[in-house]
Amino acid sequence: MVKVLLPKCKQMTSEELEITFNEAVDRINNHTEPFPADFLLRLYAYYKKATNNYERPSSRTPIINAFKTNALFQIKNISTDEAKKTYIELVNNYFLYRK
Repeated sequence: MVKVLLPKCKQMTSEELEITFNEAVDRINNHTEPFPADFLLRLYAYYKKATNNYERPSSRTPIINAFKTNALFQIKNISTDEAKKTYIELVNNYFLYRK
């Protein structure tokens, strides 16, 4: 059974947002099928922003680092809460509309 999370992100408390964000991260980490590369790139950027992780991309492939850096650059002006909400929405939409 697939659990579909459809919270009203804009009306959530900080604690509820954190819990829902962590549940979305767990859903992604527990998924066994491969994800599309563009989806993973968006998840990467929003996750890094949501967790205030400002470490440089660490792929051994320079082009992948460039894509990751670009993805981070594109969301540089959003808040951590906005990043969490977007991450949750991306995960929910992926599992709701895939296949």
